[in-house]
Formats: sequence, structure tokens, C-alpha cells
Amino acid sequence: MYIIVIGGGRVGYYLTKALLDEGHEVLMVEKNATICQNICNELGDVCVRGDGCEVATLTEMGVSRADMLIAVTGDDEDNLVACQVAKHKFNVSRTIARIRNPKNESIFKELGVDITVSSTNVIMENIKEAVPTHPLTHLLTIRDEGLEIVEVKIPPESVTIGKRVRELPLPPGSRLALVISQKRGPRVPISDTILQAEDRIIAVTTPEMEEKLRAALRGN
Repeated sequence: MYIIVIGGGRVGYYLTKALLDEGHEVLMVEKNATICQNICNELGDVCVRGDGCEVATLTEMGVSRADMLIAVTGDDEDNLVACQVAKHKFNVSRTIARIRNPKNESIFKELGVDITVSSTNVIMENIKEAVPTHPLTHLLTIRDEGLEIVEVKIPPESVTIGKRVRELPLPPGSRLALVISQKRGPRVPISDTILQAEDRIIAVTTPEMEEKLRAALRGN
């Protein structure tokens, strides 16, 4: 794949290095001349000095033939603009943007950025995963379909313990995909599957139905 990386900071450097190691064709854009030269000295002629938000710079880099553009500068606005220009001016099929402020994530998605990566959210999800009593953990967002894959843990005091799946008031558009039990291991649930304490439920739902799904599975 031909991949363009916007931003030559630590994230951009290690990302570019990893992509090159995997055999991809990668070209980076970096505003700072010294950083750009240092990257070229270490990785070869893979960095171009310029502004990844500008049409002229992206044109020079041949962004119209790129399979993907990844914007990882330290500025959310620059990352958004770079992705917008790539997608709407050059028809790049896949754009990925780094987000420093998690509050900007919804804006990026509304404006068509395919994938957003927030280090803050990643850390928070790992914290949630490490807390056994946390009600719901996001595992994956399927943006094109408006779906999310989540994990819900059943606490020992839940009123749904002992209930069968068919007895649960699951919200519309929600499906249980997997039940992971401490004693029985993972299994695909059926209507007669009985919930047990400490079960981990992997489910597919919509963002709007998350709270109702959590309540249906935990009973609170």
C-alpha cells in the first residue's frame, strides 16, 4: 500500500518505521526542516518538508494514488484538515486521524474521518478493562454500520444471574455474540443460555442503545 503520514513527531516516526518494515510504500510530511532531515538520515528519503494541510504539498506527494492518509501531528485541527483535504479533494479512500482531545472525536467522525485514534480514550478503556466492576467496555466501533462491539461484565449481585437470554429485555438492534464464563469458557449464547456471576458478555449494539443494553444485562 502507498501510505502518507502527516507529522514527523515520535508517533509519526515510529509509525512510518513500522509501516516500512512491513513493506509498505510510505511518504511522510513534516513542517520542521531539521526533523525532516533527521528522519531522512535514519529511514531514507521518506520525509518531505511541507504542510500536510495544503493542497499543493499533497499534490506534489501524489496523494491521489495513496491508499491511506494518516495524520498524527500534535494539532487536532491540522489532522482534521489534512484528512478532509485528502478525502474530498483527492478521493483517498481511507483516512486516520490522531486526536489529542477526546471531545473532538465526534466532530471528526461527523466530518467523515474514517478512523480516529485518541490515546486518552485508549488509556481509559484499558483502565476500565482492568476494573472488574466496570459496567461496559468499548472494544470496537464499526463506523460505517453505526455499530459498536462492547463487553459487559455481570457482577455477583446482579438480578439477571440465573436468567436465560430469552428472558432479557435486549434493546432493538442489540445481539449477544459471546459469553465468556470463568468455569465453562467462551461459548456462543442461545436463547436458553443462563447468565452466571462474573460472566463477560460480548455484544453488538448501537451507540444509542448502550445504556439500555447494559441495564438489560446487569439489571440496574
